[in-house]
Amino acid sequence: MGRPFGTRRDRSPLLEIVVPAYNEADRLPEGLGVLCDKLAGLQVRAEVIVVDNASTDGTGEIVRFWRGPVPVRLVRCERRGKGAAVRAGLLETRAPYVGFMDADMATDLAALDEAIVLLREGRPVVVGSRRHGRSVVQGYALPLRRLGAIAFNRAVRDLVGGIADTQCGFKFFDGPLARAAAADLRTDGFSFDVELLAHCVRRGASVTAIPVVWRDRPGSTFSVRRHSLQCLLDLTRIRLRAGFRLPAVPAAPALPVVPVRAMFADSKADPVVLDNGLPSTPTAQSG
Repeated sequence: MGRPFGTRRDRSPLLEIVVPAYNEADRLPEGLGVLCDKLAGLQVRAEVIVVDNASTDGTGEIVRFWRGPVPVRLVRCERRGKGAAVRAGLLETRAPYVGFMDADMATDLAALDEAIVLLREGRPVVVGSRRHGRSVVQGYALPLRRLGAIAFNRAVRDLVGGIADTQCGFKFFDGPLARAAAADLRTDGFSFDVELLAHCVRRGASVTAIPVVWRDRPGSTFSVRRHSLQCLLDLTRIRLRAGFRLPAVPAAPALPVVPVRAMFADSKADPVVLDNGLPSTPTAQSG
């Protein structure tokens, strides 16, 4: 069993979410609003860490003056690259459970419910997968980008626990595990997810993929033509640093989505066994 989700006496967060942001002044206010509203609806103390990745458009000012239903704090990362920003953010966390997601909130936050349930049950790494059989993907139709993603993920499955989508910007972890893996992270660019997951797998952690609703958002800084060569170089370095090939490990089976509106307060209720045999805490009845 994982750690119980309850209210700590010292009021420190139980869940911290990192949002890397490079020149996100236009999209960040909406994204932060959606995320904070979602977190406020969960009975678990949460905080958001926005990592300003050397922005030049006022991203940091938006965070500095942000007022919302959950705490949001700013971390400045002068080293450019999404990997560098996520690393800086994860190393700033202190919570038992942590994660990161993209500023555009391309992944529907309904997936956060299931991610928290799995973390609570003791799953050390939970990742959103656009290639999950129950995922809904909208707008991801560019043939070159789709083919590139398939080839990329097939090339790294042995490093990341067998999951089919390493690049979805929606990942959650046991806190100490994430901080240890982030401390070893050396990839600054878009391939950082592979190295981060590989560090978790090498520490004996299983990776659980869950379905997501994902909508392509305009404004992504990733370009197949501009970044493919760098990604290839990064993957080569990751393999060299790993020093060996790990055997492919099947991803843990995905659980059905479970609503968790009021399940995180301390409870003595008997556990409910889901169809796949894993225990879960009873959910609040909708009404």
